[in-house]
Amino acid sequence: MKSDAVFELVDSGRPAFLVNAAGEIILANPSAARFFGAALEKETILFSSVWSAENNLAAENFLAEWERSAAPVTPLKFRAQDDSSLTFSVAVCPFASGEEKYFIFQLFPAVPEPKNQTAEANLAQKQKLDCALRLARTVSLDFNNALTSILGHTSLLLSKAEPEHPWRRSLMEVEKAAAKAAEITNELAVFSQQEKVSRTVPAGNLNTVVNRCVEFFRNKKTGETEWKMRLERELFVSRFNEASVQQAFTKILENAVESVNGSAQIVVQSHNVELAEASQDRNVRLAPGAYVCVEVSDNGCGIPTDMMPRIFEPFFTTKGGGHRGLGLALVYGIVTNHGGGVAVSSQPGAGTSVRVYLPAERRFVHESAGADENLRGTGTVLVVDDESLLLTMAETILTDYGYHVLTANSGQEAIRIFSREDAKIDLVITDLVMPGISGRELVEHIKQISPDTPVFCTSGCVLPEEQQTEMYLQKPFTSEGLLIKVKEALGSID
Repeated sequence: MKSDAVFELVDSGRPAFLVNAAGEIILANPSAARFFGAALEKETILFSSVWSAENNLAAENFLAEWERSAAPVTPLKFRAQDDSSLTFSVAVCPFASGEEKYFIFQLFPAVPEPKNQTAEANLAQKQKLDCALRLARTVSLDFNNALTSILGHTSLLLSKAEPEHPWRRSLMEVEKAAAKAAEITNELAVFSQQEKVSRTVPAGNLNTVVNRCVEFFRNKKTGETEWKMRLERELFVSRFNEASVQQAFTKILENAVESVNGSAQIVVQSHNVELAEASQDRNVRLAPGAYVCVEVSDNGCGIPTDMMPRIFEPFFTTKGGGHRGLGLALVYGIVTNHGGGVAVSSQPGAGTSVRVYLPAERRFVHESAGADENLRGTGTVLVVDDESLLLTMAETILTDYGYHVLTANSGQEAIRIFSREDAKIDLVITDLVMPGISGRELVEHIKQISPDTPVFCTSGCVLPEEQQTEMYLQKPFTSEGLLIKVKEALGSID
């Protein structure tokens, strides 16, 4: 378990700590450290060291009692570093890592007694949910690391495999499985955080992603479905997170394939849109400017008219049992977080058309047979991450494209390598969340030693846009996304 990530996320000005079943505090966030002071500075920290004697139960008895009652929010007293005793509303979230059991304690300021039981229940639900969401975001970080490795290796192999290669279909199945898993890790961010995608993500040609998604479904057994591709050859550049946008188009195409039920037709087209004034397409309000539009149309069963107003609702589905109802809701979240919009028109029995609009720039990134060669480069790259899977993935991809790669599994090791006299490092790539020396601290240290050495950070955390810079790459990413970012950081491409 990558426990350090828990408390990087959980710190929101409220104390929080992680306690094991033996009653030891394993980790505490910065707010807890400020509040409890010296009590949390010992090598072995007992839960009882911050526990107030004014509580009804002793600290060693509380966890056993809590497991029996599982009260969502419990009023408790804790002893501050000035030895005063303060009351908090405490949300307790249990979870297991392997055979080990842990408890997250999230301390909220005490609130006045609710006027009725309904208010008390609402408060309890809200505070427990807040704690549970933070824990879920933490778990998604570890999932993101694994998915980044899978997507990186798979997209690298797909870029090398000929169209008729016998393993290509299996590789695409792996890529689809990774996209499904990415859907799980991204749902929380889409529905609870609603973080906007930074405008500093790489610029690219959306046709590349669309072609890859369509190729996957063409290689599946989709009955007698006829596919028609009408893609704009001079498509405007748009900025997008490749992994998440691929996930969105996969879901749209999946819906189209399911609706046509065998012998039918699916048309995929892209085109540029230039608006001199604001325009409306169904539910989408488009401001003046440039856009790329990708439209997926089918002549399948269509959507009943009375259900159209609800198609973007989370957990609403027209497909019956076995479906979570997160398809179009997920698409909507991904596209709107890119600053775009999704319009859907449908006629029962006559088919459905889904149009995705993304903001664009009036310039072009052409697809060409030499695109793979354009991503090659030279120089020494130091990759820093505490996940060995990601170090191996990055080294494999970058080495294959001409770079000399050094790896470090900690900030301390990275500093040792970077400080060697024989080290001539052209670029540093570091994870933001690491135990010991964090990515941010490493960046500051490197800038002190060598201000001109470019550095960019990766993270499974969804950073607010104001905290992102051009030197940032969101996990999970593909091999192409990594290679483009490396070229940008080295100043090799626009």
